[in-house]
Amino acid sequence: MTLRHPLSFSAERRWRTLNRAFYRTGQFARRASVTLRTLRYYDRVGLLRPRQHTEAGYRLYTDDDLVRLQQILGMKFLGFSLQEIQACLEAGPQRLAEVLAQQKEMLREKRRQLDAVLRAIEGAEFVLRDGRCDGEAIAGVIRVMKMDQKNEWVRKHFTDEQLRKMEELSRSSYSAEARQTLAGRGEWTEADQQRAQEQWAHVAAEARRLAAAGADPGGPEAQAVAKLKSDLLAAFTQGDPGVEAGLNRFWEQFRALPKEERPFDASPFEPGDAGNELLNQAMEIYRQRNPGP
Repeated sequence: MTLRHPLSFSAERRWRTLNRAFYRTGQFARRASVTLRTLRYYDRVGLLRPRQHTEAGYRLYTDDDLVRLQQILGMKFLGFSLQEIQACLEAGPQRLAEVLAQQKEMLREKRRQLDAVLRAIEGAEFVLRDGRCDGEAIAGVIRVMKMDQKNEWVRKHFTDEQLRKMEELSRSSYSAEARQTLAGRGEWTEADQQRAQEQWAHVAAEARRLAAAGADPGGPEAQAVAKLKSDLLAAFTQGDPGVEAGLNRFWEQFRALPKEERPFDASPFEPGDAGNELLNQAMEIYRQRNPGP
């Protein structure tokens, strides 16, 4: 007969007691229908850490952990990032309820958009079944689908909190007429948005480079940057004074916010003080050389 140290009996009794209320990683993974890799990753990033460990170092999960995991997976299904999920869980039930309500409204908006696309397609199908090829009906489908693509790009690149802050800035910057004008534009696709971002970043980078090099604002390089900025502004404002005024107010209010409260990182699009000075001079020269109608 092999004798065991008395402490081993105590450890075994503790494990048997724990085993009635706790689950090892494999048991918990099967119960929750997730992989071991997922649980280990959530533990590593601090999203779902086990309540206990055995003396041998095995993770032990509880039914409370199962509830937390259900919340994590639910928010992940709704499109939340892991950072957003962690922030919501740490803030407590009230914040979680607010975020879920916002997400629910965004899903409802998505459903409304899809319903609009379906109605446009059904209208075009009705016309085609009638033996007519109505270009306006087809164009209507394209307009609705482009608007949906624009909204999809926004949802992909910004969180609910960022969108909320940008909406507040927009309401305080643009007049009702200017906002209505902007809302009526549905022509920009994700590729359009990406291209515009790259061009604005290029304007800022070139302004910084030229300022550091002591370039002439009226020289060909600075004037090329001024032309690009002028073209980008014209593409957005489309000559509407209300939109242009609102855009200027938006950036004034944006820059007045503390950095931690800004809805997005605008540093790639900021030329800096020296770059701004050179760019403003270059723009003034460009306008003098290229007066509008």
